[in-house]
Amino acid sequence: MLSDIEIAESRWENCWKADPAIHMLLKRSNTVEEAREKMIHYLEGLEWAYRRDVTQIASWHYIILKEAVRCMKNIISPRNERLALNSSLEYLWKAASTGDAEVEYGFIQEFYHLFDAINGETKIYPPRFLDKLNIPSFEGIHGQEASTKRSNYLDELSKSMNSHLKRYLSGFNENIIKKRINHKLKILDTLGGTEDDWMDWRWQFKNVFKDKEDFPVLKQLIELTPEEEEAIHLVLENNIPFGITPHYLHLMDEKPSPYDITVRKQVIPPLSYVRKMIEIGEDRSTLDFMRESDTSPINLVTRRYPKVAILKPYDSCPQICVYCQRNWEITCPFMPGAMADKENLDDALKWFKDHQEIMDVLVTGGDPLVMSNKRIEYIIKALSQIESIKSIRIATRIPITVPMRITNELCEIFAKYQEIGKRSLCMVIHTEHPYELTYHMAEAIKKVKQSELDVYNQQVFTFYNSRRFESVALRIKLKEIGIDPYYNFNMKGKEEIEDYAVPMARILQERKEEARLLPGIFRGDEPVFNVPFLGKNHLRAWQDHELISILPDGRRMYSFHPWEKNLAKVNPYLYTDVSIQSYLDKLKNSGEDPSDYRSIWYYY
Repeated sequence: MLSDIEIAESRWENCWKADPAIHMLLKRSNTVEEAREKMIHYLEGLEWAYRRDVTQIASWHYIILKEAVRCMKNIISPRNERLALNSSLEYLWKAASTGDAEVEYGFIQEFYHLFDAINGETKIYPPRFLDKLNIPSFEGIHGQEASTKRSNYLDELSKSMNSHLKRYLSGFNENIIKKRINHKLKILDTLGGTEDDWMDWRWQFKNVFKDKEDFPVLKQLIELTPEEEEAIHLVLENNIPFGITPHYLHLMDEKPSPYDITVRKQVIPPLSYVRKMIEIGEDRSTLDFMRESDTSPINLVTRRYPKVAILKPYDSCPQICVYCQRNWEITCPFMPGAMADKENLDDALKWFKDHQEIMDVLVTGGDPLVMSNKRIEYIIKALSQIESIKSIRIATRIPITVPMRITNELCEIFAKYQEIGKRSLCMVIHTEHPYELTYHMAEAIKKVKQSELDVYNQQVFTFYNSRRFESVALRIKLKEIGIDPYYNFNMKGKEEIEDYAVPMARILQERKEEARLLPGIFRGDEPVFNVPFLGKNHLRAWQDHELISILPDGRRMYSFHPWEKNLAKVNPYLYTDVSIQSYLDKLKNSGEDPSDYRSIWYYY
């Protein structure tokens, strides 16, 4: 039987094997500061050995090596330790000196991969999904022979990609369509509706599942897991905003399946979320992650940028996304107080008129398309009369939740204020997964496009759409119905929705290894992180963020440098990510092979 010391040392074994030199210099240091000096000299010597070409290394490994060395220097720097209130180096030194330290396995895995990287031993090329392909050599061949060989290989690469894509069914699949027709009929029969009712958006609004009285009916129409049932019960008992439209309900499988999990998770909260919301109570201002209360110069308006501002005339949606950024202020569906009163709305519109610097307005909420056509036109007309405003964006999930709301009359309003050479209108929607798509949605988008509006998609990158090529599958289907990718939002680590969070490294990996294989117009979305109070940072820009620490539980801490730093003296924003190891463990529990994601550790 192994002793406690042997068990402790064994969990570090691979880590120390990855860089015996670091292990030895840490072990032979009497203090953390001595270890720091030795590490700095070691890293600088290693880096210059490669830069001077003393130690030769393949260029693809060298790129990762440089990044890993930079991150290691960041992590052991006293300045970053002060910012992070954490010394990763102290834990490493303690583990090397005594055999172990009070850290989780994710911490050890982070340094195992960092040590691998700074020694050029990552073994991540090609990605796992290409492992079985024979990568051709082009040595000594040219012209058409080389071109043919390359083309044949690209065919095989594309086939490998397709094998992943076929895992993610869309609502255009014939079998899914048939299943949903039966589910729709069951919903109509239970609610006493007709086919004509189904296509009436007012009927859809009227029959949203949102109250205690709706709960027994909901349980008749879909099978809920014990956790889902308890979560919905607690949500309704505690007046936490919740709602599911009949149309969106028919997108769910009658029994939980691997296919509909993203759809379910969009609106059925996990117990962790519900308990946190109950703990917070009615005053949810602490959930204002983006500090909108500090960026609202007047009621209904939010402004973070020189030329852009947000107008929020309606404070709810026909159904509620669990991870809604505005869960701190959103109300239950169709609550009387959700509609902005005329006085506040007019004051907000006058504010835009008084601020001629604004050229783009995002009309959002809540979902503004819940409002009447009359109110929608009132807002668009008022904004259109402001000379400085060149763009009006309508942000909505209506095409996904109640596509019937996109009527000819509504589209005529949009078309009326689209004026080439003076002003453009567009629609920004939020679709998460191919399984959300339907022909009803496609028809709604077609009407909008025929009104000369462009349509863009903003995807929130969550655990439930983060599998290999899952977002690629969505981009392809969106382009097929005329929707352009726009933003891909990193799932923010708001405490109450941590169940949905994905490490920042995964969205960077998805962009480089999966989205990159698509034609450019299919991957036009930009991965971004919303810095509280300040706005979007582009995750692909190395200037905008840096890894500064690994916490004992394996989570990375990043320092974000907001876009405003070139305009004003704004301090960096410190962000603690979810751990890569916990994310991989969760993938494994959901049936994924974590080794398919093995390169995730090397995205910083």
